[in-house]
Amino acid sequence: MPEALLSGLFRTQSCVPGPAGAKEGPNLNGCGSRMLLVTGGAGFIGSNVVAALNEAGQTDVAVCDFLGSDAKWRNLAKRRLADAVAPADLPAWLNGRKLDAVIHMGAISDTTATDADAVIENNFRLSLRLLDWCTAARVPFIYASSAATYGDGNAGFDDDWSPEALARLKPMNLYGWSKQAFDLAVVDRAVKKEKLPPQWAGLKFFNVFGPNEYHKGEMMSLVAKRFDDVKAGRTVRLFKSHRPGIEDGDQRRDFIYVDDAVAVVRWLMQTPAVSGIFNVGTGKARSFRDLIASVFRALGREPDIEYVDMPESIRGQYQYFTEAKVDNLRRAGYNAGFTALEDAVRRYVTQFLDTADRYR
Repeated sequence: MPEALLSGLFRTQSCVPGPAGAKEGPNLNGCGSRMLLVTGGAGFIGSNVVAALNEAGQTDVAVCDFLGSDAKWRNLAKRRLADAVAPADLPAWLNGRKLDAVIHMGAISDTTATDADAVIENNFRLSLRLLDWCTAARVPFIYASSAATYGDGNAGFDDDWSPEALARLKPMNLYGWSKQAFDLAVVDRAVKKEKLPPQWAGLKFFNVFGPNEYHKGEMMSLVAKRFDDVKAGRTVRLFKSHRPGIEDGDQRRDFIYVDDAVAVVRWLMQTPAVSGIFNVGTGKARSFRDLIASVFRALGREPDIEYVDMPESIRGQYQYFTEAKVDNLRRAGYNAGFTALEDAVRRYVTQFLDTADRYR
């Protein structure tokens, strides 16, 4: 871990009080009232977290993210922010900062990524530095893990976060491995009763879909990728099944609407006594055929689906089934429901994809 970054994260600074009787408000020098930090705040789930906070009346929110030169900034165009921080500036920005919570959604989330050094630096080592900062500053830390940690699903989808259970998981790609490595590092500290933030929670997001995912390219949900085809009256192609006993298009995922995923994040923020690692899915797997049929029906069309061979290069790594076990979340006290697939797709299509402005 680079010493320069560590020293930057733990230096303190003094605060100069304002005039007597002055009303306290957001202070970008780290003094006065506190802010929330959302890393990856211009990304898909992160920008929806920021939107939900704003919609609840909270504007003292800082985001840390790469915006680049494409349209990713539009994910934040409707939002009110207290600050926007480039990732390279984060260590200095955190010096002496007082925060109410760090919501760490930032990561290289491309499941086809091959630059292991970049993925480990962004997904593992940066996460460790933020964990250390939150531990020292006594700030709650909620972070994005991933269902990719479950690999091919042969070990099941039970979010038992004991070291033994986590060690049985075999991620199939670099992204999943990086998330698994961080989960193990956090749990190792918990088991050894080492210092951790006052609240820590890892969220294993399953197949989240919804507005503001458009910058993700091939990593977008199938709803977003195939909407224009459905709208234009074109046939949608899905992969054939290459596994006996599973029909074409009946490959299944636990699809969860982004509003439901964000609701779990916000519940944790409001429930500081809860720590641990939790699945974030609906608990009910649905087929890709059901997903695309829902897009057609949201537009008042009958499904028009054609099945094509899956490329041989991905057949050996393809997941045929994912389904979150959410018992752990329920035991922790989360009792909200999850939006049915058809209702979620209809909402996404009618309120965002089929409008002039697709952004939340």
